[in-house]
Amino acid sequence: MFLLPAITFNAAAQTGYKDPSLPIDSRVQLLIKELTLEEKVSLLGYRSKAVPRLNIPAYNWWNEGLHGVARAGNATVFPQSIGMAATFDEDLIQSVGNTISTEARAKYNLSTAKNRHLQYMGLTFWTPNINIFRDPRWGRGQETFGEDPFLTSKIGVAFVKGIQGNDPLHLKAAATAKHFVAHSGPEATRDYFNAIVDEKDLRETYLYAFHKLVDNNVESVMTAYNRVNGVPNSINKVLIGDILRKEWGFQGHVVTDCGALDDVFTTHKTLPNGVEAAAAAIKAGVDLDCSSVLQNDIVEAVKQKLLTEKEIDTALGRILRTQFKLGFYNDPEKSPFYGYRADSIHNYNHIELSLKAAEKSFVLLKNDKNILPLNRDNYSSIMVLGPNAANLDAMLGSYHGVSSKVVNFVEGITAAVDPATRVEYDLGCDYRDTVHFGGIWGAGNAELTVAVLGLSPVLEGEAGDAFLSDNGGDRKNLDLPASEIAFMKALRKGVKTPIVAVIAAGSAVDVSKIADYADAIIYAWYPGEQGGTALANILFGKINPSGHLPVTFYKSITDLPAYDDYHMKGRTYRYFDKPVEYPFGFGLSYTTFAYSTTKAPATSFKANQTISMAANVKNTGPVDGDEVLQAYIVYPQTNGMPRKELKFFKRVSTKSGETQSVNVEIPVSELQKWDTKAHKFKLFPGNYQLILGSNSADEKLKYNFTIK
Repeated sequence: MFLLPAITFNAAAQTGYKDPSLPIDSRVQLLIKELTLEEKVSLLGYRSKAVPRLNIPAYNWWNEGLHGVARAGNATVFPQSIGMAATFDEDLIQSVGNTISTEARAKYNLSTAKNRHLQYMGLTFWTPNINIFRDPRWGRGQETFGEDPFLTSKIGVAFVKGIQGNDPLHLKAAATAKHFVAHSGPEATRDYFNAIVDEKDLRETYLYAFHKLVDNNVESVMTAYNRVNGVPNSINKVLIGDILRKEWGFQGHVVTDCGALDDVFTTHKTLPNGVEAAAAAIKAGVDLDCSSVLQNDIVEAVKQKLLTEKEIDTALGRILRTQFKLGFYNDPEKSPFYGYRADSIHNYNHIELSLKAAEKSFVLLKNDKNILPLNRDNYSSIMVLGPNAANLDAMLGSYHGVSSKVVNFVEGITAAVDPATRVEYDLGCDYRDTVHFGGIWGAGNAELTVAVLGLSPVLEGEAGDAFLSDNGGDRKNLDLPASEIAFMKALRKGVKTPIVAVIAAGSAVDVSKIADYADAIIYAWYPGEQGGTALANILFGKINPSGHLPVTFYKSITDLPAYDDYHMKGRTYRYFDKPVEYPFGFGLSYTTFAYSTTKAPATSFKANQTISMAANVKNTGPVDGDEVLQAYIVYPQTNGMPRKELKFFKRVSTKSGETQSVNVEIPVSELQKWDTKAHKFKLFPGNYQLILGSNSADEKLKYNFTIK
């Protein structure tokens, strides 16, 4: 018999909460009535316990799918989230999400068919991470969609739609927007850190993407470890109860980050014990605990009259509703996803999608000598070297799955050239030794050198996982490892033929330290299982690079405010007013693009109108390529306004010499900003600008308008 992690089925007609013809809310209430208080409480932890008398097996809510089904065996591994953001391609990311949930359903079907109810093999995914990558020092920034709230929301919504499917009452899988809220470092102190955030930054930056995902029916929200203005997120009634639930109308369930409720009384020490923390969490609006505080302490909280059973029923009802929407209490054979099996996991189409995502994520940073794309016939010998050239970690990133067909950079280049071409590999250097290098003599005998450098998830990442980080998972500066800088200097000295540098990393680095030693530079992020093939396709011109930076590349960390300062002033392209190494949205191509218009926008707008125009993008270069048109708004420069802000983007594919028209549309309501006196969003009158370009510093088209 095929078992789902909620109930077994037989051929008899189902009644009560088992009846699929009843509305979900009715079924939830019928099931709650069947449960004792102790049974209800046993279901409120991520290791949801079995209820044998009702034939309900245990279920583990903790599952990961950040850029592919993670920690669950063979699965397609897509580029790390920061790389997916670099595609600026909502349709692509929705396809990625859809593929992840397809593989998740298949794994779930196969495992439950064997009566296995394993962690990481379920359907409730604690992804995406939509925190704002406000500071490049944050090790977990690689998990996000970058520094911009608008881009984060657009990519995040697309990803959630792919994960959950298009039927809100029948989820393919459940997505979770995390970490709510103002959570982006410092990593080492996250369990007791207090983020001081003013109301304007909270509303316009830290809450923006969460609101958009809630509006688009994300099923779950996860609270963060830290405090916000003195209150731990997991017991923050203003954030969860008032804003998330009442103001935004969130109908899904809220889960704590793992151990976050324990932090309330062990590290934050804002409450004395688990009983009071459990009661405060339920009253704030938390439903599910990624620890055991709720399961261990709620019964006692009821005895002490800190909670009522009705309040527990409300929390339980929300997580049961998610399970019903996933089909846990239905006949599995009638599920539209029942047929997903092994052939739905890591198949040809999924691998090709991973390749496509990687190709679109790579950012060309330097090509001033036009050495790229390479003509294969001109290079009979190639040296590939560097600490990330064959490094599995540098392909997979954090929160990753495993794949039986990972193609590293060495393998990708080797497979792309003909057998008469000599390809050599050498480690070159490690992440620490600044004196001892390899492969330089061999590179001197090659006609081309590809040096693959960068960081690794063991140097930047989550506290504990990034075990080689010297700052608790975070970075202290923007530098590449000193060993790599010294190696590139020695390599340039010993090699007179072209050198292409490839940087694999999850965050911005100071590229200037190696720029003079390379003829071309490609930023590859952590590109997933097909990263090597993607690199080869770009190097040899099969694919024209089209990724754009979802973060600003600063010149120095000293240009930024203190890391633990959560004010946005002086951070990201929206508020940073100094010279940068590469601006947000930057990305070169093998071709060039020109912008024009056949329909300019109006010069005056009201609140209920839409800014609209027709922009023409012409490929004026020698090869086909994709441009990412970006539209920015410049606001009246009153106190606290951002310098400029992305409010529209569109990836445009054009053939050489061809022109594509793009309808740019921006609702004027999107230009509202938080009024700190009235404590609400307001459309400020004044003079504005609409700027179109290929990055945040580019101004190909510019239009002035007013809002009355």
